[in-house]
Amino acid sequence: MRHTIISLTGRKGAAVLAGMLAIGAAHAAVTVEVLDAAGQPVPNAVVYAEPVGAPVPANALRQTEIEQKNKTFFPLVSVVQTGTPILFPNRDSVRHQVYSFSPAKTFELKLYSGTPGTPIVFDKAGTVVLGCNIHDQMVAYVQVVNTPYFGVTDRGGAVKLDGMGNGKYTLKVWYFRMAQNEAALEQPLQVQGGEARAAVKLNVKAVPL
Repeated sequence: MRHTIISLTGRKGAAVLAGMLAIGAAHAAVTVEVLDAAGQPVPNAVVYAEPVGAPVPANALRQTEIEQKNKTFFPLVSVVQTGTPILFPNRDSVRHQVYSFSPAKTFELKLYSGTPGTPIVFDKAGTVVLGCNIHDQMVAYVQVVNTPYFGVTDRGGAVKLDGMGNGKYTLKVWYFRMAQNEAALEQPLQVQGGEARAAVKLNVKAVPL
């Protein structure tokens, strides 16, 4: 295998090298750690970053699923970009009737088994609380966001946001134990290539996975 060695000297070479480095660092990964009021990790927290003063990048929206199994919604917490279609397969031996009265998305799937043929499109940003008219203990949450940079924290309270370009962002964190109608916590975030880290502390008590 041949290796090409590039020699860059002088001002022109330095400028070319700087340009190459900038291209190589055009996208970054930001790892965010979310802690509760006691300093414990918060799993199932929604973390997302909105560009400041720049258009939201185009992103191919992928259909996702929230299933019903053992009279429980899986996953408990989801985050999707506006316009994402979601299917609600019922993998229980009993029928369910999934609904939401949330302003961000109001809908109802009449009593059914199996997988509905048509997904529900979540086309407005905000928090959507899901329930089942037959089983009151069933609840799940969907956070709909206007950005492709999002994720849900793992058991250790961390999540990585990949593919972010250099620039300024507003980092937002939402947790299902926050007070009803409470807005996501916000803090500024500056991305400048490579790997970056951020920490957010919420005034809540975490629910372990």
